[in-house]
Amino acid sequence: MSYSIDANVLLHASNSSAPQCEPAQRFLAEKLAEPEMLYLAWPTAMAYLRIATHPRIFDAPLQPREALANLRELLAHPRVRALSEKAGFLEAYAGLTGPWPVRGNLVPDAHLATILHQHGIRTLYTHDTDFKKFDFLDTRKPYE
Repeated sequence: MSYSIDANVLLHASNSSAPQCEPAQRFLAEKLAEPEMLYLAWPTAMAYLRIATHPRIFDAPLQPREALANLRELLAHPRVRALSEKAGFLEAYAGLTGPWPVRGNLVPDAHLATILHQHGIRTLYTHDTDFKKFDFLDTRKPYE
């Protein structure tokens, strides 16, 4: 079974002042030791870079080179692959979001969900309950 993760998992794992840091790091280490593939969507990676380096979000944000190094290390793992949009993405997005209006902060979630749907990835580890709107996704909390 392949899976993906949301940016919040990466953010928790790299924010040493967060109470979720240790559980997030443990979760990632355990998942990467399993035989399943982790498919990391580029929007997730870019959200991580944007948020982890943002001085208005964190008291001690990561330096861009640190955040990039974290992503490079993750993407170098033999069981991690990057995902991007396939041909026909916009129509797939429209089809996936057609039943209800998608606006504001739900747009990036729908973007990620559409990429996962295009690649047949059904399991997403996240703390974001908005992903439950996408009925094809099996959303799971990675840690408490």
